[in-house]
Amino acid sequence: MHIWNFFRTGGLDQVLLESGDDLVNLEQLDQKLWVALSCPVKGLELDEKTLALIDSDGDGRIRVPELLAAIKWASARLKDPAELLKGGAALSLSAINDSTPDGKVILSSAKQILTNVGKKGADAISAADASDTAKIFSASPLNGDGVIPPEATEDPAAQALIKDIIACVGGTADRTGSIGVTAEQIAAFFADLTAYLAWVQQSSTKDIAILGDATEAACSALKAVRAKVEDYFGRCRLAAFDARATVALNRAESEYLAIAAKDMKITAEEVAGFPLSRIEAGRALSLVDGVNPAWASALTALYKAAVTPIFGAAKTTLTEAEWIGLNAKFAAYETWLGGKAGSTVEKLGLPRVKEILAGKGREALAELVALDKALEPEFKAISDVDRLAHYARDMRALLHNFVNFADFYSPDRWATFQAGTLYLDSRSTELCIHVDGPNPLAAMSKTYIAYCSCTRPGGATKVIAACFTQGDSDYLFVGRHGIFYDRQGKDWDAVITSLVDNPISLRQAFWSPYKKFIRMIDEMIAKRAAAADAAANNRLATAAEVVANADKAAVEKAKAAPAPVEAPKKVDVGAVAAISVGVGAIGGALAAVGTGLAHLLWWQYPLVIIGLILVISLPAVVIAWLKLRQRTLGPILDANGWAINGRVKINIPFGAALTDVATLPLGAKRSLDDPYEDKSAAKRRRFWTFVVVVLIIGTLISWYMGTWPFKPKVAVEKPVAAAVSATAPAPAVPAPAK
Repeated sequence: MHIWNFFRTGGLDQVLLESGDDLVNLEQLDQKLWVALSCPVKGLELDEKTLALIDSDGDGRIRVPELLAAIKWASARLKDPAELLKGGAALSLSAINDSTPDGKVILSSAKQILTNVGKKGADAISAADASDTAKIFSASPLNGDGVIPPEATEDPAAQALIKDIIACVGGTADRTGSIGVTAEQIAAFFADLTAYLAWVQQSSTKDIAILGDATEAACSALKAVRAKVEDYFGRCRLAAFDARATVALNRAESEYLAIAAKDMKITAEEVAGFPLSRIEAGRALSLVDGVNPAWASALTALYKAAVTPIFGAAKTTLTEAEWIGLNAKFAAYETWLGGKAGSTVEKLGLPRVKEILAGKGREALAELVALDKALEPEFKAISDVDRLAHYARDMRALLHNFVNFADFYSPDRWATFQAGTLYLDSRSTELCIHVDGPNPLAAMSKTYIAYCSCTRPGGATKVIAACFTQGDSDYLFVGRHGIFYDRQGKDWDAVITSLVDNPISLRQAFWSPYKKFIRMIDEMIAKRAAAADAAANNRLATAAEVVANADKAAVEKAKAAPAPVEAPKKVDVGAVAAISVGVGAIGGALAAVGTGLAHLLWWQYPLVIIGLILVISLPAVVIAWLKLRQRTLGPILDANGWAINGRVKINIPFGAALTDVATLPLGAKRSLDDPYEDKSAAKRRRFWTFVVVVLIIGTLISWYMGTWPFKPKVAVEKPVAAAVSATAPAPAVPAPAK
């Protein structure tokens, strides 16, 4: 059993990864102890190529088995798997395990890559070097990718053949971006050549190409007018059936009048839908005279290309039987055309097709394909070098943001999901995460979140979730603008689009009741002022209306009956009594408070004030403290596609480290001379401050001297003798003298 070491940060126990043994035995670690179980490929501050190499199934997410497989693959090709925890920019060649066949090939390929990119003799290779395919493969046009570009050979005939293949069946880009051909494309090309030549040779018989080389032109002319000629003879047959249909079949006179009213074109497209010639029962089709002007050129082409070679130049008309016979003569050729094979190489021409098939170009290309195939293992290792270099550079960052969150809690490193820093409202927050948009799940984090839309010149946009963990939210509202700096140092214009309201700090919670009370007073005053203003406006409008309609009002008053005088309302004795009782109760309460305060000693008054403040602020502080203790990063990342397993807490001290509040630099000098200060307001503040201080000092002195007007009187006890005499019976009074 492997002995694991754990560290505690932010109230979370996390596994410590510090040796190669830790990586090799990572698959033994219970997944319940992993901080994350999956993460997205997009939106992280890691090379997406590295993440795509780990994402073996290509689903856009990295899961635990995929990460373990990547570690296992890289560990087998390194002398010490701890090399993956260094996170260096370059992989040392001495770290590659050349005692295994795979490692030996990777080391050899790494040296070849460094030579090709102009770093021969270097002792380390970077991911940038291994990814520079343009330089790596430019030294040799054959690079084991199965694509043969024209520059792969110096034989002009072979180069011309490769270009013909690309022109006919298309090409494929190789690793350098050059267009070449694959073995499959070469085979398809020569198959088309053979099929095309066989098809062409089939047409050489007399039964198919009845006019030799002129057969194709005659067949094309025939097909161009076939539908229209069939229409003509069909109309003639209908006219022979019933002579009454002849007029309708030749089109009505009104249609000609509509066309004649326009400016007719030379090509007479207006009559293209009319019959080829005048319709009569049993009438032959004229090919030269009396034909539809829209089809005159097509009929002339038919006459010259097909009718004249078959019937002679004197044949200027065709009967329906002759038309059917003419089509029958070219039926075999049309059937042959329909079965054309190898049409992709037809553009080369028959002579070039015969030349290629008769030459030895195919054998030359086969040799190039075999040579390229032999280089495949060597160049395949280049992709392995690229993969290993990416793992060596980025695996440390991924592990410390997946297995544990050491980078997130580190004071000098950034987590992969931290997108940059947002400056807004005299604060900067480093906890900014790329998101697609607001998500209700993020509210469960108990964190104050400002969703910001960020833009840059040129139209680039992104959305971030900025978490404020220090200060207050008085001036954070939708529409507020700030500046966001991404991890590359680029600045973005940021504007708040939505907010998730949660406590930010204990200081905000302490002052929140007083701020709410002041806002309530401001709102009540504003409402009262608005109501008074509306009432005043209504009174002015009523007065203006009365003045404007004074004459009408007098006439209506004269006509109207006197309105009954409303009896004065009686005073509600019960209401008066209730008000008196309420005022008395308030007065009694104030008197009780005053009496209680009068019996206090001078040093007890500050305690009373402190107690009053605690009564007001303590509930809000306690509630905020409870919520701040529950503040966690998990729901925010879960809303962004992560699967967070551990409770990544953001306690109060850590939250204060994530958000900085503006403070003056150490040793800065500050001048309080404000040229735009409200002098009268400042004098009033100083005056009342002086009055309050004098009253406090005077009260304390009067209390000490015993002359404080509210000090209670102490009852003086009478002497005991006086008390006894008071209780003894009085002596008898002598009777008055006579």
